[in-house]
Amino acid sequence: MGSALSLAVDVVRTHAGQIRLMQDTLKLLGVLVRPLAPEAATTLRDPNDGAKGWTVTEVVCHLRDYDSIFYERAVMIREQTYPTLPIYDHVQLVTERNYNGQSVQTVYAELVDSWQRFVRFFQELSEAEFNRAGVHRERGSFTLNDALIQVGLHDALHMEQIARIIAQ
Repeated sequence: MGSALSLAVDVVRTHAGQIRLMQDTLKLLGVLVRPLAPEAATTLRDPNDGAKGWTVTEVVCHLRDYDSIFYERAVMIREQTYPTLPIYDHVQLVTERNYNGQSVQTVYAELVDSWQRFVRFFQELSEAEFNRAGVHRERGSFTLNDALIQVGLHDALHMEQIARIIAQ
């Protein structure tokens, strides 16, 4: 019985840590983009991808849009029985939504609101709800626990990308 209790405590602690990661990456993003000049945000490109590399503005727009996409998928999982989750072409969205024509500061402010909504969503889930799942066409079965982990990994990947762009 003691090991089952400690496992439950570890799950609660893990979820709390992942939610804190979401909050901390948002703070880090603010530190990275607030002092950035608008011209730098739209002209410096990811050096790993050359001329096709994303700008900081494009990365922040991607984070904003995927925060909403991830949130919508999570709501589907919570409210429906094993839903098929929509997939999107992240490269196509850059052009379709004119990411580089947007203000990085405005996009960041929109992302703050969206991110806070998503944090509240995860904070309000019961432990049983974290096990609810949908089907992701690229990943297969995908639980709300997977979604929480995905958000942290996705955001951390793009924080590193933004830092790399700015550091050149």
